[in-house]
Amino acid sequence: MSSYKVRPATLRDAKAIAEIHVASWQTAYQGLMPAEDLKNLSVEKRQAFWRDAIEYSEPQLLVATEADELVGFVGFDRSRDKGTKSTTGEIWAVYVTPGHWRKGVGLALWDGAREGLREEGCTQVTLWVLLANERALGFYEHAAGFKRDMTSLKTVTVGSVKLEEIRLKREVD
Repeated sequence: MSSYKVRPATLRDAKAIAEIHVASWQTAYQGLMPAEDLKNLSVEKRQAFWRDAIEYSEPQLLVATEADELVGFVGFDRSRDKGTKSTTGEIWAVYVTPGHWRKGVGLALWDGAREGLREEGCTQVTLWVLLANERALGFYEHAAGFKRDMTSLKTVTVGSVKLEEIRLKREVD
């Protein structure tokens, strides 16, 4: 049984969510993105984005806590990809504070998001991940059961660089 509690995000969580988002990027994307891009990530801009997301439930946000400390979050909703069925959901974001990586937070968040997607009537779920982000790919494929959609590979601009991104998918079950 996990020591992490997963609950819906509140507006009071927005700053902690933004701090986790920035810290995760700065750690996970070292070597993938220029150091200057990572250094310039703004907690304030992320906080404004996540406040709006919480207020309008787009995406729906869940947070994971341990002893009342926020240690991760997941955003999920209907798929944003053109041409997908209304029963296809999407994980928009999963971020865990680096000190809690590989300790079960991501799985607790995935379980919460899967339940939320199921309640929304979704039967399939997708997500996009940078191909060079081996840690994330390993989690999604091995711990959460996602499979690569090999026809989905695309190049995206992240900060000042172009990187390859791939869609992963699985049944919600």
